[in-house]
Amino acid sequence: MSYVGSYLWSVRQSVGSRLLLVPGAQVVVVDELGRVLFQRRADTGLWEFPAGACEEGSSFASTAAQELAEETGLRVDVADLRAFGCLSDPGVHVVRYPNGDVTHCFAMCFEARRWAGDLALEAGEVTEAVFANPAEPPGPLHGPTVAVLTMHRRYRDTGEFQTN
Repeated sequence: MSYVGSYLWSVRQSVGSRLLLVPGAQVVVVDELGRVLFQRRADTGLWEFPAGACEEGSSFASTAAQELAEETGLRVDVADLRAFGCLSDPGVHVVRYPNGDVTHCFAMCFEARRWAGDLALEAGEVTEAVFANPAEPPGPLHGPTVAVLTMHRRYRDTGEFQTN
C-alpha cells in the first residue's frame, strides 16, 4: 500500500507532523552467499532494509511480508520469517522525514532466507536495490539500518533475540 491512504497517512491528516509512535517491521533478506538485500530510499537517498508501518489488522510478520513484496517484488511466506530482534531505542529510531513528519518507530526485525520472485522496485519509494556483503554495505546507511545490521550480526553469532 502506498503512503497515501494508509493508516499512518489517515492519522497524519488529524495530527500533522507531530511525533507519532508507530509499530512496524523490517526484513533482512539473506541470499545463499550470505549477502544481504539493501535498498535505496527515493526520498532521502539513504540505504536501508525493506520496512514499513503496520496497518490496521496486521501483525508484525504480515507487515514484514507485505512491505517486502511492495518495495522489492519478493514474496515470503510469514512462516519463513525468523524474528531476530526488536528496535525501539528513541536515540536510534526516532525518524524525521523530509516533509517534517516525525515518528518513533518500534520495529520487529525479521530474517528471510527463503523467498520467491524477482526484484521489482516500488516506483517513488525505492530507486535501487543490491545484495551486498553485510560487512561492506552500500552507503550512506539510514541510521536505524546500522543498528539492525549490528543486531543481525549479533543474532547470527549468538542465536539470541536482540533488543535495542
